[in-house]
Amino acid sequence: MFDVIQEDIEKLNEGLIGAVSSPVDLVTEIGTHLVTAGGKRIRPALCLLAAHGGPAYSLERLLPLAEALELIHTASLVHDDVIDEADTRRGCITANAKWDNQVAILSGDYIFAKAFGLIADGEYGNYVSKRLADLVCNLSVGEIIQNHTVYHAVKDLDNYYNRIQKKTADFLEICCELGAYVGGFEQEEVRRLAEYGHCIGMAFQITDDLLDILQTSEKIGKPAGNDIRQGIVTLPVIHALNVSADAAELENIVTDPAMTDEMVARALAIVKATDGVEIAKAKVEEYLDRAREVLPESLAPEIREAFVMVADFIGDRDF
Repeated sequence: MFDVIQEDIEKLNEGLIGAVSSPVDLVTEIGTHLVTAGGKRIRPALCLLAAHGGPAYSLERLLPLAEALELIHTASLVHDDVIDEADTRRGCITANAKWDNQVAILSGDYIFAKAFGLIADGEYGNYVSKRLADLVCNLSVGEIIQNHTVYHAVKDLDNYYNRIQKKTADFLEICCELGAYVGGFEQEEVRRLAEYGHCIGMAFQITDDLLDILQTSEKIGKPAGNDIRQGIVTLPVIHALNVSADAAELENIVTDPAMTDEMVARALAIVKATDGVEIAKAKVEEYLDRAREVLPESLAPEIREAFVMVADFIGDRDF
């Protein structure tokens, strides 16, 4: 789906290796491990796609921003893995498992700093710096909201949507917005591409939450049912808490920090017995339909096609 910017992505990957290099060998080793751990590069790719066709498009000018966006994503995942006590991500060992929590947290901080260093030379102006600062703030707030409600049977969907907006949708929105902005698109086109990013971001996270319920550990690269095990309630679980005849049993499970494998399996069975999965899938399609509709008419056909393929990928993905 990113064939149209494949050369850009290759240059991005080369730049990421250089961006995390350090005079300290261990820091370079950790940084290289993190940026080569199999990420799909969706965030920087969206930035590059959004910039293409704009009157001010320049790959040389865009690459530092695209690299910064991927580094911010990488750093946030490192911190997430520490919080979640995760041993694997994308099928690879996490930094906290390979080294330790302290090294992982400091490595995440280092990568955050490197990201902002890439856009600190004044090339982009205050607006881009401010939006990236907003992004990191929103990521942090999303995690705080989530961690404040772990092992609570939260039944309010507004809380869920607010959380996934800050954890995921805001990120993809800003990637599209800043790509279009730096590419020189008109204000309305920037707004529409930002809305596209918001919509696919909401769909992406709901899909991710569905995969945690529906797929195997081998398929998604992390333990199935992991959200429930960590006391995180997602859309299908919230629906089951509201409508299932076994809602009281489910509530007892998701609020128990000492839940066993058998309890996780039972919770999954209760959730799957409702129509929560179908409702979540319908919500994903609603967001993706809006994403396709809002794309600016001025986009070049090959760029529009790539954006549509991203939406299709999110709707179809099973990993």
